Amino acid sequence: MKFSIKAKALAIAAVIAVSSAQPAHAVDLAGSGASFVVPLVEACKAGFAKKSGHSFVYTSTGSGTGKNNSDNKIGDFWFSDSAHTGAKKRSTIFHAPIVAAPIAVLVNLPAKKDIYLSSTTVAKIFAGQITKWNDPEIVADNNRSVKSVVYKKTASGNVAVDKSGNPIVLRNSSKNIYYTLPNKPIKVVFRSDTSGTSNNFTRFMNGVAPTVWTKPANDAFTTAFPGNINDTANIGRIVGANGSQGVATLAAKSPYSITYAEKQWGTSFGLRAAYIGNASGNFTYPDSAATSAFLGEAKQAADGIVTFDYNTKVAGAYPLGIISYMLLETSYEDKTKGTAVKELAEYFLSSECATAAAPSGFIAIEGTFLAKAKDLLARANK
Repeated sequence: MKFSIKAKALAIAAVIAVSSAQPAHAVDLAGSGASFVVPLVEACKAGFAKKSGHSFVYTSTGSGTGKNNSDNKIGDFWFSDSAHTGAKKRSTIFHAPIVAAPIAVLVNLPAKKDIYLSSTTVAKIFAGQITKWNDPEIVADNNRSVKSVVYKKTASGNVAVDKSGNPIVLRNSSKNIYYTLPNKPIKVVFRSDTSGTSNNFTRFMNGVAPTVWTKPANDAFTTAFPGNINDTANIGRIVGANGSQGVATLAAKSPYSITYAEKQWGTSFGLRAAYIGNASGNFTYPDSAATSAFLGEAKQAADGIVTFDYNTKVAGAYPLGIISYMLLETSYEDKTKGTAVKELAEYFLSSECATAAAPSGFIAIEGTFLAKAKDLLARANK
């Protein structure tokens, strides 16, 4: 599968006032759910209003609330960054994969240096097993020779692939890195709300370091935490905040902290994204090319749900990509509103939104993923 890459400076489009000249069919829509998609949703709001005459509001509540709202028919559409497989899921709801991006491990350290963390080190930090920045394992990750990969890209910015669909490597490189890390406690900031980002992040840690992160993934970080998060040693050192913006804000105010969020939130709040070690032994940065190489190894079921291979040996793959699903109705009671929701989903997938308007770090789905999304959207509003 291929992914169209958008790499430009983060810019949230201003919301335009909708004039009285709107078409008579204009519909007001209400959505809620994942905070991951907020920059994209806001960037594409004005374009959708201009093209369709419809308007929408979107409330960033977290994937868990998005799922609950879909269960209870609160609003018209919902986003979740993890699959909705709960017992309360209504049979009329289906998943449409809309957009992808990397989850970044974000740090607040005084030195303006790149930091490198193996996948196992990440799991140990968030599990509370590594508690200081100058821990020998972090020191080892950052004082060594590291390998990296440079991919060939197409004219549009895609990672070029060969006839077998494998990314084409232009060159492999290595360099020696040195970092004198501070003798300071690590403050871990996690998502306190139910979050698809937490689900994906804990799934990654369980996948790459199952003897460290021993519990399965969950939308609730505290439920997935492999020990006693309320242990005396963790109180005040492992803390929660609500939403992607919330964890980024708290981490930005907390020296020597670490958190996880979509990369654009780190960019907005001055946090540095770590290079993460993958199963091939390389360290990769959460950019569009490396993330698309990882997403290219994912498998997609007939219902649209995506399964990731966190231990892929693709040399330049950044192993923490995420897909956000739009939860839609197969049958809306209000057919006019249902048509407007379907138009909105199609607009999110279009080049006008996913390529031209998308903020930095978002990856527009293309190829087989896009074909599947369009097939699924054909089921909407029957």
